[in-house]
Amino acid sequence: MSLDAMVEDTTHLLEIWVAGWAGCRGYETRREGRFPAAFRGDTTHEWEYFAYDPSDAEFEALAAKTAEVPARVLTILTNDVARYALLGQRNGLHVTSGSQTMMIVDMETQDSEDPWLSDDELKLETSRTDGVHHAVVSAGENVAASGRVFVVGHTAIFDNIVTSEAYQRRGLGSFIMKALAAQAFEHDVDSGLLLASLDGQKLYSHLGWREVCHVLMLSTSDEGADLSVG
Repeated sequence: MSLDAMVEDTTHLLEIWVAGWAGCRGYETRREGRFPAAFRGDTTHEWEYFAYDPSDAEFEALAAKTAEVPARVLTILTNDVARYALLGQRNGLHVTSGSQTMMIVDMETQDSEDPWLSDDELKLETSRTDGVHHAVVSAGENVAASGRVFVVGHTAIFDNIVTSEAYQRRGLGSFIMKALAAQAFEHDVDSGLLLASLDGQKLYSHLGWREVCHVLMLSTSDEGADLSVG
């Protein structure tokens, strides 16, 4: 399936992303009506609900479930951010994060070879646990950068790509992405998915990724959460 055809079915992309994101983190998943949900057992210890462009009635039902517990989050994928921000206000939710985007890439455009570190101070370690591929760049006992990837069908879901502050602007974000892509190619993958913060969007665009839609997170809590890194 072409990338354009996949983007046209963003509801299905969301299903794939939730499965991969939950797989990366060991989260329990379930259905809330026709929508996916994941239990964030390592952070909020509550459910997070996901939907792409739900109807007003569907949004209201999800908002009601979200509002039952302050730690719950409703995450909407959309290109009509204003509409769902207003619906959130009408249903007792406010926006805790609105700067992220879902991004996609044709894996044929990505390098399948293991990258090479030019800095002798740094060392790459890769591993696989319960289907999750990990890449960690270390400098002695310090973790300089890390990330993980989980494959669902023919799609690689990249998650938690982090570079330590002391090692930023050294190309390690790109390096980790390339190291993870090389591991993903152990599977029959043809596309990649991730959620990107503002900083991440610049990096991933440079690596050939394209934006699918915006990501809006809503909650009754005042605390936001960045799914792309948290």
